Amino acid sequence: MKKLITLTVNGKSHEVAVEPNETLTDTLRYRLGLTGTKKGCEVGDCGSCTVVMDGKPVNSCLVLAMQAAGRTIETIEGMETEKGLHPLQEAFVEKGAIQCGFCSPGMILSGKSLLEKNPNPSEAEIRGAISGNLCRCTGYQKIVEAIQSVKSE
Repeated sequence: MKKLITLTVNGKSHEVAVEPNETLTDTLRYRLGLTGTKKGCEVGDCGSCTVVMDGKPVNSCLVLAMQAAGRTIETIEGMETEKGLHPLQEAFVEKGAIQCGFCSPGMILSGKSLLEKNPNPSEAEIRGAISGNLCRCTGYQKIVEAIQSVKSE
């Protein structure tokens, strides 16, 4: 039996009827149309479904939509600024950190969350922050370079 919940996603409040076993990933993608949140392994290993919930990166495949009720969620769609892409998104493009793009939303959100807490992270801290996000294309170096290029901005 569906239950009506309220989510704040990218600064907007949404009332959504969800199934008891529905993941936050599915709610974001199929009920709210926010397809930037990718479905990968669905067991919390790949990080492609990473969103920021109440200021912390989480694997949305491991969060039931009902658990997210009343929470504040940011997806990749919410990063764009009035001027266009967020500086971290621009850095990913400029540094060649986006190849197939499947991991990019989760990587970018993990990097943004780190930079908000620590504007000048070391390379080790950056690698730690993205350690829950798998990438099969870039080898991670360009991703690290993109995040480093934005630090202290």
